[in-house]
Amino acid sequence: MSDVPAHRHPTVQDQVALAEIDLTGELMIAAAAASEDRLSTDRIDELLHVAGPPRGGGADREAPDTP
Repeated sequence: MSDVPAHRHPTVQDQVALAEIDLTGELMIAAAAASEDRLSTDRIDELLHVAGPPRGGGADREAPDTP
């Protein structure tokens, strides 16, 4: 007897996974259509619907005001 996982019900969908697949597809299409070798960071952000300044914990962050 083999250990085959049970199949999910066909109507069950992982919305996060589907959104990631859509975004990956959009990136692949844009990269294929681009005239340059690489997509710019701004173009990738536009395709991924990213807005605002980059997030991160780098040295470019402003230190909080301390009394």
